[in-house]
Amino acid sequence: MSNPAVPREQWPEYMARAQAGDQQAYARLLHTLVPVIRALARKQMDDEALIEDVIQDVLLTLHRVRHTYDPGCPFLPWLMAIAQARSVDALRRQGRFARREVTEDEQVLNMADPTLVQHAEQRESREELYGFLSQLPSRQRQIVESIHLQEMSLAEAAKESNLSIPAVKSLLHRALSNLRRYGASHGKS
Repeated sequence: MSNPAVPREQWPEYMARAQAGDQQAYARLLHTLVPVIRALARKQMDDEALIEDVIQDVLLTLHRVRHTYDPGCPFLPWLMAIAQARSVDALRRQGRFARREVTEDEQVLNMADPTLVQHAEQRESREELYGFLSQLPSRQRQIVESIHLQEMSLAEAAKESNLSIPAVKSLLHRALSNLRRYGASHGKS
């Protein structure tokens, strides 16, 4: 035999009776509220299993905090606040779980091959270096590339760029000063 639904306008009265220890009134009220809670949860999510979890969580919360309800106040806003809070909690838990959840296939794919990791780190370092070099004036960049990347001597770099060795030294000194400055400002951001 099923309990008939409690009309909305009687919810405060039934909650007051439940607070006073009337188990039948409490059971009828909770039975009536399940579809209402389901509808409230569906506004927040579309995962049926998660909605059912939220319903159970809201019912447990109602049981735990039923003494805080004031029968002189509207019941639905009180219920909606609890349902909203439990829905948000469920979505947060689901989000945290989804971020941590890794399938076995992903674990195999993500296992670090030391040579791949080393190549990736080298590529990142090269990209960062070229990013800094691109900020230098073209002649300074050319000297740094010649001496430090192509490993030319000062004399070879001077001959290739049609400059004297003191001019190459001067350009190299200015370039390295600029790179230190760029690196220091990059490290702060």
